[in-house]
Amino acid sequence: MKEKIIIIGAGVSGLVAAINLEKAGFNSVILDQSDRVGGRVKTDYREGYQFDHGFQVLLTQYPAAKKYLNYNLLDLVEFDPGSCIFYHQKKYYIGDPSRKLSLLFPTLLAKIGNVADKLKILKLSKALKKKSFDDIFLAPETTTLVYLKEKGFSDEVIKKFFKPFFTGIFLESELTTSSRKFEFVYKMFAEGSAAIPKKGIQAIPNQLAAQLKNTELEFNTSVEHIKANELVLTNGKTLAFDYCIIAAEAWPIIANLKNQESAWKSVENLYFKVKEKVIKKPLIGLIADEAALVNNIHYQPIKKSDNYLLSVSVIKQHNLSKDELINRVEEDLAIYCDIKVDSFVKYFKIKKALPVMHTVNYMMPPSETQLKDRIFLAGDQLSNGSLNAAMLNGESAARAVIAKIKNGFINVN
Repeated sequence: MKEKIIIIGAGVSGLVAAINLEKAGFNSVILDQSDRVGGRVKTDYREGYQFDHGFQVLLTQYPAAKKYLNYNLLDLVEFDPGSCIFYHQKKYYIGDPSRKLSLLFPTLLAKIGNVADKLKILKLSKALKKKSFDDIFLAPETTTLVYLKEKGFSDEVIKKFFKPFFTGIFLESELTTSSRKFEFVYKMFAEGSAAIPKKGIQAIPNQLAAQLKNTELEFNTSVEHIKANELVLTNGKTLAFDYCIIAAEAWPIIANLKNQESAWKSVENLYFKVKEKVIKKPLIGLIADEAALVNNIHYQPIKKSDNYLLSVSVIKQHNLSKDELINRVEEDLAIYCDIKVDSFVKYFKIKKALPVMHTVNYMMPPSETQLKDRIFLAGDQLSNGSLNAAMLNGESAARAVIAKIKNGFINVN
């Protein structure tokens, strides 16, 4: 008997689920409401430029990424292990000199925290490198802000470095995110690099999709709800299934989850053409002034004609119109970074950029991915909102389905 397996969502988690099903000899059909693979990991290509939907990076030390991706084929462009911080119209470089020696003196001389803070940063990196994922994700949770204060970091270094840096990662400025996620992300930064594929973040799901040989992909297809072992599509058609993996939000399509709507963090992403680079090194730029609306900036590594493409992220909430926001961002860039914009190019409002999670885990065991007898869940929103979690949970859901088919029950370590 050929089991009919349907995966809802062609994001990273759904693609990894399909890869694991194929490896076990099972074919599946992936449905996605979008016009391409990737889900929230998406890039538009226009006039020789690439526009990622939000500033996203691959942390090269992610265990699941190393398992499922070929980094050589992705042609990764890596950032140096540090940041360029703009504060009170001045520019400071701070980073890990143990991994990039040229950052030693700029870090020591930067007026970002005191010497004790900088030693604590290096000490924390060293300690988290030795800490296992179990130790991180089984530890008691507090907020990142409380965690940093308990570690003895000064208010100054929290304000000028940790807040702007992790606001760009957590998409919230008060550092209320779980200390577990902070330790996990910090460990990944300490052990590896932050990188973007040369062809944009979309290259990641594209590479995953290219691994599929017997999986059918159906785009522009939305599921209205699930009724027994049948999907009801928004166009009125129905699709029967033996097993279904929901690698997307489950609450809109499962009747008894209707009152469990997920909360999401948003971000606005703007692109500008500029003539010059004010950050000469391959570093992420952070604006630490609290009055600034802009959080972080980075340049695309490839120069087109006489222009660079500058990506700008805005995380703070505001009541500005799109045109007002563009003007405000241009003012911020000029005031805080001494960047003169040549022209505005692109704007994205990513309403569902990261799930709001009050508690986090490393991954979902296969047995915990089962929602109903033949319905399983995947996605990063089940664990910690990362590419690593998306891949691991896609793998877990697939392993659960395979065990269910073969054994009639799930008993997978």
